[in-house]
Amino acid sequence: MTETNTRIRPAAVTLTANAEARIARLMADAPEGAIGVKLSTPRRGCSGLAYSVDYVTEEAKFDEQIETPGGTFYIDGASVLYLIGSTMDWVEDDFAAGFVFDNPNAKGACGCGESFTV
Repeated sequence: MTETNTRIRPAAVTLTANAEARIARLMADAPEGAIGVKLSTPRRGCSGLAYSVDYVTEEAKFDEQIETPGGTFYIDGASVLYLIGSTMDWVEDDFAAGFVFDNPNAKGACGCGESFTV
């Protein structure tokens, strides 16, 4: 009988402590029926793809899941290839707050920062 070795692969996206804390806050205030927060990369903007973070009410078959202390973080299955190796952070200053992405796959971005290309 052949032995099968299973290798656990790293998550496509690394979440910083600030991102995990923000996900926990979002889930604490989530609308009824939300089971997690989901990152996707819809086609938008002048460069082609944008980052979108939304509540999710049901799991999709190919979504990647990352368990965080505050709840489940999903990555859209169709977006994973654009996000492998990325780091997601939550940044706040006096004038703005939002998720910030360090994506090694992004080859360019539009001038306003709304979208990116791979």
